[in-house]
Amino acid sequence: MSGRASAIVAGVCGALFVAYCIYFDKKRRSDPHFKEKLRERRRKQNASSEKSAQSKLPDMKDPDAVQQYFLGEIQLGEELLSQGDFENGVDHLTNAIAVCTQPQQLLQVLQQTLPPPVFQMLLTKLPTISQRIINFQSLSEDDVE
Repeated sequence: MSGRASAIVAGVCGALFVAYCIYFDKKRRSDPHFKEKLRERRRKQNASSEKSAQSKLPDMKDPDAVQQYFLGEIQLGEELLSQGDFENGVDHLTNAIAVCTQPQQLLQVLQQTLPPPVFQMLLTKLPTISQRIINFQSLSEDDVE
């Protein structure tokens, strides 16, 4: 009987938890400023991620800074990949490819050394990183003028 009673208690507790979650969600969504707050939070998050990504980029006119940035991104990407953090590792490798003077040769080397799924992730992220580099360069040119 104690097994049955504990199952009933667990069921009641589970039902109460689900009911609380539903109540809380309904209360949150009924807030008149919920959507505004959500949109504002997302805008801030997107703006901060773009700023942090752009602030990491080196001055493209300074070859030493570009080379140091390139080597650092390659090293960090390799470390993250070896730890199993493929998403962030690929992000750093794509940053390195974007500032590389010979990206085709680097891509060939990476294709031979990376597992096929990871290399495919890299290829899918390249256009977004390249676009970000182009945007950054146009912003920095606007600042100079």
